[in-house]
Parts: sequence; structure tokens; C-alpha cells
Amino acid sequence: MADDRRLFTLPDGLQVATWKNQPVRVLLRTRSDGSRFAVVQPTAVRDGTARNVAYRTLLPIAALIPCLMAVTALVITRSLRPMVRLAGDLDSRRADDMTAFPLKGMPSELHPFMTSINGLLARMRLLMDQQRRFIADAAHELRTPITALSLQAENLESVALPRPARERVAALKQGMHRTKHLLEQLLALARHEATPSSPAGMPLAALDRVAKEAVADLLPEATDRGIDLGFAFAEPLAVRSEPVMLAAIIRNLVDNALRFTPRGGTVDVGVFREGGMAILQVEDTGPGIASADMGQIFEPFFRGTRPEGEGTGLGLSIVKRIVDSLGGAIALENIAGAGRPGLRATVRLPIAADPDTRDEKSKMLS
Repeated sequence: MADDRRLFTLPDGLQVATWKNQPVRVLLRTRSDGSRFAVVQPTAVRDGTARNVAYRTLLPIAALIPCLMAVTALVITRSLRPMVRLAGDLDSRRADDMTAFPLKGMPSELHPFMTSINGLLARMRLLMDQQRRFIADAAHELRTPITALSLQAENLESVALPRPARERVAALKQGMHRTKHLLEQLLALARHEATPSSPAGMPLAALDRVAKEAVADLLPEATDRGIDLGFAFAEPLAVRSEPVMLAAIIRNLVDNALRFTPRGGTVDVGVFREGGMAILQVEDTGPGIASADMGQIFEPFFRGTRPEGEGTGLGLSIVKRIVDSLGGAIALENIAGAGRPGLRATVRLPIAADPDTRDEKSKMLS
């Protein structure tokens, strides 16, 4: 009764009180006749109801959070997939491929970005074309006066000159020969870059035959240097390429080997089959390539930390570009075995025909 009396001493409205030693919520009202009534509810009931409501509200939300995260990740992945594909296309392109990206099939949101990339590629292509034309024109214009100067220097050999003058003439001839060789390499590089073509559209070429002809042309130079130049093996193989392109590969590799091989050394050329690839291999007994130069050896005009002879630094760059255009690969490695130093150059090109059908192809190639 004491608890009841304490409850009715509270003012009207919702109140918190203690009734029968339990916390309760009380609603008190006073009637018009002066009597009062109270509605009492234990707070434990309210707390239980609040917990049930919280569980019923939060548990579905907690269960939905992983689903929402998965859906969000899926939406983001699908939205960024065109961008990832565009980045992959850019990374896989060759350095000289300036073809514009097609806008078809790409989200409209990416069109302004791709249009900017295509504009940049077009400007880069224009700059590269201008550079190639400049190199080709400069090399072509310089070849004529260099040839004339070389002829004049040759004519001086028939003139009786004192020894110091002859030495200067010899140095002049050597310099002009090096300049002429540089111009020829620049013209070869410009011709190759100006007319890129697909291997599928090229004629059949006998790799072993071209190799034998190139080696035969370089035999007099090898003999003058006291170097044993020859074939380790030469299997009949045909590849898709212009013969002049194969000749440029072989001549540059063999010329490079002759330049670095000391007198009394050997240069071995091999043509053989390995799986579905035609292998052209050139081994020499020179000093090899410094490990610090391996990463830059195919860059234009790079002659390494120990340049030798009249090299221009363009030969291996030309070889690399031709091999890439033919769908092949080239690798250089130092020879550490057999108790001697040396360098092995290996060119891999797709075989276009089997040796047993060579007779039929020979008619096509002749």
C-alpha cells in the first residue's frame, strides 16, 4: 500500500518510479471529480520489447551488408572493366603502334578520354613520321657526297704521297667508310619503319639459302681478319619474310660477331628447326657483352661500354625491329662454357613450311 500511495503522489504524466521493488513506467491522470488513476508497466517489459525490435531491425541489415558489398564490388568491377581492358590494350601494344582505339562498344563515359588518347596517338604518329622522313632524307642526301669523297680518296692511292700524307688519307678513308656504313644503316632502318607489313602477307623465303649467301659475302672480310667463319649446320627451312629482311638480320649479326671476335677466333652460323620455329644462331669467340649493357643492347646508337671497330650502334636495333615485325624473337647470351668466352645470338622465326615440301617452294622462290 505504501508503494501505491507513493505512486499517487507523483504528478500527472509519464513518470519513472519503483513499485514492489521493480523499476516501472507510470502514466498518471487526474479525473474531473478529483480522483486519480495510474497505469503501471515494468521497464523490463519495455526493455524486452526494445531488444526484440532492435534484433528484428538490425539482423536483416547485418545480413544484407555482405550482399550489398558483393553487389557493389560487382557493379564497380563491371563498370571499370572497359577501363581495365583499355589499359591492357595500351600495355600490350608495340612502342611504334599508333593505331587509334575504336569507340564502338565502349561506354559513352569513356569516349572523351579515348578521344584524347587517340588525338595524342595521332600527334605522336605525325612526329614519328616526320622523324623517319628526316632521317631517310638526310641519309639519302649525305650518301652522294660521301660516295664522291670516297672515290676521290681512292684516287689518291695512285698518287705518290709522302708517308704522313698516306697515313692521313688512310684515316680519311676509314672515317668515310664508317660514315657510309652509318648512312646505309640509317636508310635500312628508315625503309623498314616506313613500310611495316604483316608476316602473313609476305612471300616464302629460304632461310638457309639467304644465310649461305650472306655468309659468302662476308667471307672475304672474315679472311682478312683471320677469323674462321662457317656453318655449324644448315637445315632447309622456309619462313614468311622478304629475303632482303632476312639478309639484313644475318649480315648485321655476323658483322657484329666479326667485329668483336679477335684474330684466330671463330664465328659459327647455324640454321635448324626447334619445334615449330626456325632458329638462326650466330656464335662467336669474342669477349661477349657486359652484363650492365644487356638491358640497352637493342637501343639505337648504343654501342656498349666497350665499343669496337666502326660500329654505329644501329645493327642490333635494326635486327630487333625486323625480327619483331616477322613475329619472332631474338635473344643474346654470353657463352660461359667450353673454357672460352663468346656471344650467342639466337633468332626464332615461325616456320612457314616443312623441309619435305621444300622442292615445291624452291620453284616459288626461284
